[in-house]
Amino acid sequence: MFLDTMNQPDTAPVEEGESHYVEIEELGDEGDGIAYIEGFVVFVPETDPTDSVDIEIDTVQGSFATAEVVERHG
Repeated sequence: MFLDTMNQPDTAPVEEGESHYVEIEELGDEGDGIAYIEGFVVFVPETDPTDSVDIEIDTVQGSFATAEVVERHG
């Protein structure tokens, strides 16, 4: 059995409670903004594409994380 490990990190590059500066790149199906940290998907509610924000990671799942906005820029 072949597993595609090229596109999925062994562990998430973020941890709960961490802060990051990100730019929202697109919207998810539920309307949440999506940012990427080292290719890892982070859903950020109440944001839009091109928003620049400081976030705090709330939860980390297997293939994505959720975060809340701490500060908006610009």
